[in-house]
Amino acid sequence: MEAKVRALKNHDLAEISVPGVRVEKRPARTPDGKTAEGLYNAWIWLDNPQQFNSYTTEMVKAVILAFRAASNARDVSCVVFTGTGDKAFCTGGNTKEYAEYYAGHPLEYRQYMRLFNDMVSAILACDKPVICRVNGMRIGGGQEIGMACDFTVAQDLARFGQAGPKHGSAPIGGATDFLPVIVGAERAMVAGVLCEPFSAHKAYHWGMVSDIVPALKVDGRFVANPLVETSRMFDEYGRLVFGEPKTGEALKEGKALLAKGAVDLALLDAKVEELCAKLLLTFPDCTTKTIEELRKPKLEAWNRNKEDARAWLALNMVTEARAGFTAFNEGTKDDREVDFIALRRSLARGEGWVGPLHDAIQPKAKRKG
Repeated sequence: MEAKVRALKNHDLAEISVPGVRVEKRPARTPDGKTAEGLYNAWIWLDNPQQFNSYTTEMVKAVILAFRAASNARDVSCVVFTGTGDKAFCTGGNTKEYAEYYAGHPLEYRQYMRLFNDMVSAILACDKPVICRVNGMRIGGGQEIGMACDFTVAQDLARFGQAGPKHGSAPIGGATDFLPVIVGAERAMVAGVLCEPFSAHKAYHWGMVSDIVPALKVDGRFVANPLVETSRMFDEYGRLVFGEPKTGEALKEGKALLAKGAVDLALLDAKVEELCAKLLLTFPDCTTKTIEELRKPKLEAWNRNKEDARAWLALNMVTEARAGFTAFNEGTKDDREVDFIALRRSLARGEGWVGPLHDAIQPKAKRKG
């Protein structure tokens, strides 16, 4: 007797059709490379490479829908969240949109931040394991949505980091919630306040990344990132310098080797597929329950703080965020930061933000066109 097939309900909110976000279902494979017929991995792509895969308002809405759909898909084993190209996974919110639309408009930005919060929550609530495939820079808000994922696999030329206090914001879209859980309080303080980018090797050393693979191919052979120390070396103070930038002659040689090679993400894709294959061979409901429990430290911090963060970020669009995003959008490639000294001196004299202060601290040279 044949089993009766149920008519299945569609639990998706809406169809996804937005430039800048692509979704595809790739056949799931077993560890030996065989196709698991009828089963898939959902790949969600940030597809805005001309602007380093920064997300616009419309892209944020599409990502939310994509994660909801992937979570609902009965034939999907896990989700891969990534970006187009080899330059960036994501560098955060689209600074052009921030500077030209949201700057100076706190109520508008408050509504935008509702969408951003929903994007982070959609990742944290996905019923499938989520792998962040880091194909390039993971900076600012890109770092935050990346840390919301369950696993991170990176190519080792990628750089990680926050951008908040350097560009007029605070990293309270997830970084201040997730960094202490993932890397500890001191490292979280260094990453969140100083905003100094760091290598994939350092991210791996800190426990922020599950695995890293080389992406630079020279004369047909993969080599580790030549710009950072990739062996366990110690400096004169006995500190481990694994993943730190090279200096002097070593840096010069590294740049020459980098220029000689080409970026190839084949090993990154293979490592992501390997992880997907391992996840395929688990009980689905037990896996979902396990990731739900393991997400709790991040999720509890996120839910505790996200609404207060949204309100502060909205009001900050009148003062420091307006100045910072304008400087980044209109400044030159090598000068995208405000004059911090002039700002601090002005505030120390009691000057207010209503008046000439915003314009006085902008970069002196502006981009042409």
